[in-house]
Parts: sequence; C-alpha cells; structure tokens
Amino acid sequence: MTSTGDQPGGGAAGSAAASEGRERAEARRSAGEQGLLFGPADGVPEPPRDDLGYRGPTACAAAGITYRQLDYWARTGLVEPTIRPASGSGTQRLYSFRDILLLKVIKRLLDAGVSLQQIRTAVNHLRERGTSDLTEVTLMSDGASVYECTSPDEVIDLLQGGQGVFGIALGRVSREVEGTLAELPGERIDGMTTGDHPGDELALRRQARMTG
Repeated sequence: MTSTGDQPGGGAAGSAAASEGRERAEARRSAGEQGLLFGPADGVPEPPRDDLGYRGPTACAAAGITYRQLDYWARTGLVEPTIRPASGSGTQRLYSFRDILLLKVIKRLLDAGVSLQQIRTAVNHLRERGTSDLTEVTLMSDGASVYECTSPDEVIDLLQGGQGVFGIALGRVSREVEGTLAELPGERIDGMTTGDHPGDELALRRQARMTG
C-alpha cells in the first residue's frame, strides 16, 4: 500500500500503521467467521468420475434451482450439460459434478443480488479452470462486481477495502454438492445408473481418500 504527501511524523505514522493492522485483523476475523479462508488442510474433495452424469431433475435438486432456470441457462450457454448435451427429442441431458457446482454457485450469486451479466463474466473465468482448481477459489462480491480470489490474503484485502461484502468459498460449495449427490441417482455414459445405490460412487471415493 502506498500513499502520497509528507508524513507528519513517526508518531502519526505509527498510529496509522496500528490502525491499518487492526483493520486487517478485523478483516481476517470476518473472513474466518464466514468460512472464506482456505488452504491444503481444508480437505478439498477430489473430482468425481468423468463418466458419471446427473439428469436435469437431479441437477436442480443438488443446485437448489428450478428446471426452468436449468433449461434457460443451458439454452443461453451459461451452463450447458457437458456429459451429454440435448441432441434431439427424447434425449436426456446429463450434467457433470463440475456443471452442478457451477449451477449452485450461480444460484448463490443470484440470491445475493449479483446481476446475471456479472455472473456470466465470472462463470466464463471459472470455466477455464479444472474441477480441482475451482475448489481453490473464493468468489467475493460487493453486489455489483465479482472478484476471484485464490489466496487468503486476497480475500482479506478485499474485505479490508470494503469490496467484499460477501463471499463464496467454492471448496465448501463443492463438499455440499458432493454430500447432496451422494443421496441422488447418477448415470454412467454407458447407460447404467446408480439409482439403486445412489451414494455408491461418492461413498467409494470418500472411502478411498480415508484409506489413503
């Protein structure tokens, strides 16, 4: 941080530094309370199988959106199903875990009052990241703009500067989606479903992580 003009004296400079330190400490405390600080210890989930998809109703349930929203966002290119796009009458669209993660993030941003135009810009940036990279991102917003943070210091800087009115830690959202999908049916590209035991795929991944 830089400033212009003459410093009135060491005492004033020390007072300003102390004030800035208190502001930063308050910003760090706020970020911690909101669960916006992240790191390797957070236990970010591994991405699921690339060949496992979820139908529209399941994607809606996991993301907390309506089917009308899902359909509109697919038709306008905001979030399209990447496992199996709709290619004709009777074709069932299949959404990936990553697709559903983005859908849930969009819903959170909309609920916070962020415009769809700003959301589209943010999603375009997020789309360039892999699933693992996504879970290391925290989105901050002042209600008008969306900022992408990849370190705790960036989150604290925005909170301290008043630009981070609220935030969304994608790693936490990812774990929420994983937990929800564990109770919902999925479908493999080969046509087999996990409907009889909807949690099998995710449960096996969690067990594999626990056993090393």
